[in-house]
Amino acid sequence: MSSLEEIRTARLEKLKLLEEKGVDPFPVESRQDVTISEAKESFDQLSSSEKTSFMVGRILAIREQGKIIFLTFSDGTGNFQALLKSGDPLPEEDFELFRKAFDIGDFLELKGTFFLTQKGEKTILVESLRMLAKSLRPLPEKWHGLQDVEERFRKRYLDLISNPEVKERFIIRSKALALIREFYSKAGYVEVDLPNLQPLAGGATAAPFKTHHNALDMDFFLPVAQELYLKELLVGGMNKVFEIGKRFRNEGIDTMHNPEFTMLESNEAYADAKSQREFIEKLFKFVVKGVFGKYEVECNGEIIDFGLDFEIVTFYELLRRYADIENPEKLDREEAARVAEKLGVDVAPEDVLEKILDNIYKKTARPKLIQPTFIIDYPVAFNPFAKRKPENPKLIDRFQLLVAGMELVNAFSELNNPLDQKARYLEQDEKGSRGEKEISPSDLEYLEAMEHGMPPNGGIGIGIDRLVMLLTNVDNIKEVILFPTLRPRG
Repeated sequence: MSSLEEIRTARLEKLKLLEEKGVDPFPVESRQDVTISEAKESFDQLSSSEKTSFMVGRILAIREQGKIIFLTFSDGTGNFQALLKSGDPLPEEDFELFRKAFDIGDFLELKGTFFLTQKGEKTILVESLRMLAKSLRPLPEKWHGLQDVEERFRKRYLDLISNPEVKERFIIRSKALALIREFYSKAGYVEVDLPNLQPLAGGATAAPFKTHHNALDMDFFLPVAQELYLKELLVGGMNKVFEIGKRFRNEGIDTMHNPEFTMLESNEAYADAKSQREFIEKLFKFVVKGVFGKYEVECNGEIIDFGLDFEIVTFYELLRRYADIENPEKLDREEAARVAEKLGVDVAPEDVLEKILDNIYKKTARPKLIQPTFIIDYPVAFNPFAKRKPENPKLIDRFQLLVAGMELVNAFSELNNPLDQKARYLEQDEKGSRGEKEISPSDLEYLEAMEHGMPPNGGIGIGIDRLVMLLTNVDNIKEVILFPTLRPRG
């Protein structure tokens, strides 16, 4: 029998002992008069009043010294110390039951008064105690020493218990989302809920997940994007709409990509890429200042200053600057493939010109964009839903926001010409017929909606997980997703 099995067997015996003593190890009700954070904040008042209070929490440490026991417990708002004294004031039989049946990891309810120990530690002197939930498995003693990092992701509940910084990371995530919603709401946007079962995987060039509905006997796709539905709402007269939700892309997993991730997508009627750039800059300044109380963020040893004006640079200029390509806008596929080979960028047989250029940019330029930078003026083939620039129809009115080498935002002036949209769809379908998996297929229902008249509009997509990576200074997307997608144990 392994040591873990022995511990579980011993705890089952303790569970049996509690039941024999007439103690319910999993009672329905519990009482909490004050949280640990509240007790710490108003400790002087609580201790001087000598009033008894109820506290609850999980036992994290037990230190036994003869007829007294010190224990540390946590209720999620902090850690606190409790003192159990046999017979004074805790009844001796309750003290002995604690010694025999309570373990680190158990949840308990304490009743007592507050005092300072000789060492000046805030403590509750326990008059009575009660089991709230008996733990049958031990907490990890040396969680930081685990070599298998993925085990932390598989057992996130233990990760949160053992590593306070992990819990703080997800508190920051929640705060950032609340600030984003506040900013959008103040700007007049309406938050909407959109379907996760879709007849077509449209709105982005990505490989989808496919599922089947038995009653309808038809296949559905999980959303790779929601912008088509958002733009249909613009047709219906909802001029400012956004959704924060899950997206699913059936692609590779690495430090920047998880098959299931969170995105914000928004569309605003009568806006364009330029006005949306201004909106995004204000949003990011608002969120960073709201989370940290300042505009500076540390990420990968760099200080990112959101208080400065964001830089603006064209896509082709980045290729000139970092890939040393003199006239990138004039390259054909074969020439781009040769350049990629020299730079050590892999080129698959089915890769089209824009895919090769994008991979060159990702290898040479993206890692060097540390401070907030808007990339503008992409080739038209980069996105089938973006408007062409009137002064140069070979380019689209699109931008991305790069920070610390991460693509955080994708946005553009949305195409609202149904004839141009149909032509772009046909190009996507042609790529699909040649084996390209990351396409956005023709959506006839969306085209029909466009033909009813769609106002000019700007669309925005924000990768929430990557934004949280930036705010919490981590370099793996799994660190900011509570339950990331993992390969099954072998």
